[in-house]
Amino acid sequence: MDYLELFLKSIFIDNMVFAFFLGMCSYLAVSKKVSTAVGLGAAVIFVLAITVPLNFLLDKYILREGALVWLGPEYSDYDLSFLTFILFIATIATMVQLVEIIVEKFSPSLYNSLGIFLPLIAVNCAILGGSLFMQQKEFATITHAGVYGIGSGIGWFLAILAIAAIREKIRYSNVPAPLRGLGITFILTGLMAIGFMSFGGMLTGGEEEETKKQETVQVKEKTAKEVAENTNVSILK
Repeated sequence: MDYLELFLKSIFIDNMVFAFFLGMCSYLAVSKKVSTAVGLGAAVIFVLAITVPLNFLLDKYILREGALVWLGPEYSDYDLSFLTFILFIATIATMVQLVEIIVEKFSPSLYNSLGIFLPLIAVNCAILGGSLFMQQKEFATITHAGVYGIGSGIGWFLAILAIAAIREKIRYSNVPAPLRGLGITFILTGLMAIGFMSFGGMLTGGEEEETKKQETVQVKEKTAKEVAENTNVSILK
């Protein structure tokens, strides 16, 4: 799979928020201000960019059935896949702790603004979802996993940044009382998700055309082969 295609798909088509609605707790709670949303979004990008490739290595060399063959032939039958969630979450929690230390050191105001939601990145289902989707997609190389992790983080960042910008502006709008707060936020999220669905056709249209071309070529080759066989039969008769 092309790196650019994978990168764009992870941002616009397989968006963690608008396609799978993962990480909604932080998305809804920390999207009241753009400044706070930018800080949390950057933290999510960093965590996904690091944990997805690390978990790719764990999955490839430790967790899969037969992954321990590099230790010796006697370990080829071992299957540690039941430890997937434990090791993935341990990797994520380690990286989140590192992010928390860095943010607290260099930006105490942002650290105080994010509050409890910064350490909660460790149990953010968007972060774990990135590693699980990586495992499901069975990427060939760690580079693919890294590109997917960065793209997924940027997709989540764009989602929370967009809703934060809208929520800041919507404060000055006359929103009906029953919809103020989370009500209008859910509606806006749904509308943006519909908008992001349009990117699917833009990136997959070329693949469909290529598939049709291949099918047409195969049909022509089959027809030519049948005509040649019939011609040979007629000559023999």
